[in-house]
Amino acid sequence: MTKILVSGRNGQVGHELRRTLSTLGEVIALGRNELDLTNADQIREQIHKYKPNFIVNAAAYTAVDQAESDVDLAMQINGTAPGIIAEAAKQIGAAVIHYSTDYVFDGSKTTPYVEADTPKPIGVYGKTKLAGEQAIQATDVPHLILRTSWVYGRYGNNFYNTILRLAHEREELGIVSDQIGCPTWSRTIAETTAQLIAQQLAGAAPSFSDCSGVYNLVSKGETSWHGFAKAFLELDPNKAQQKLKTLKAIGTDDYPTPAKRPAYSVMSTEKLESTFKLCMPPWQQSVELISE
Repeated sequence: MTKILVSGRNGQVGHELRRTLSTLGEVIALGRNELDLTNADQIREQIHKYKPNFIVNAAAYTAVDQAESDVDLAMQINGTAPGIIAEAAKQIGAAVIHYSTDYVFDGSKTTPYVEADTPKPIGVYGKTKLAGEQAIQATDVPHLILRTSWVYGRYGNNFYNTILRLAHEREELGIVSDQIGCPTWSRTIAETTAQLIAQQLAGAAPSFSDCSGVYNLVSKGETSWHGFAKAFLELDPNKAQQKLKTLKAIGTDDYPTPAKRPAYSVMSTEKLESTFKLCMPPWQQSVELISE
């Protein structure tokens, strides 16, 4: 039976992966206690213990602002650990799927980023995630590095859950309107990952060995944080109970944060879709589905 090891079992994407991958084989979903990405020996031991066919690394240090002052830990988890995972995977003949981020770019473009664009991260989080990409690539293990963005879902601490909660607590919210990106539902990421593995098992797509590399995995379209919030707040099943009266559009300068964000981080999915014959959904469709 196919064995799939998933790290970050309790995260936004990890939670969804446990369901979407369950029909493809035995899913070994490990949390921080079983697979601590700051512990190189434990990483190697667990991978050699279970000997999975696929490793899906859904664990990461995602506190973007905190990373600015927690550089070493962020680099351990995001930059060093992926390389250790990849090395151990290669030793047992496993393939690796790893998630990266739009924050590897500086946001200076005005058209969607493609995989061939040169990364220029402007914050610690983006720099550590880029280091993780490079560490995996250096091992030459069969791999897919899936860059995603603005991840949200029903589980975990994310923009979607935070704004929904605040809309029931406050009468006015100011949301940044001059940062543009692609909101991507964690379920979309998990379901796409399941499709990619299913294709490998069925021999219905190029093998990971032949198509290893970076792919953008995001929903189609683009919006601002303000536009995103407006869309899902309108669809809130409990809208009648919201206290919110004013959703104000503000600028990045009006909401200073320790970490700089890319002003524009929309990414093209053409490479992913053409290589694996997939079709990514528009972000609005995902917002409608999660709101049902």
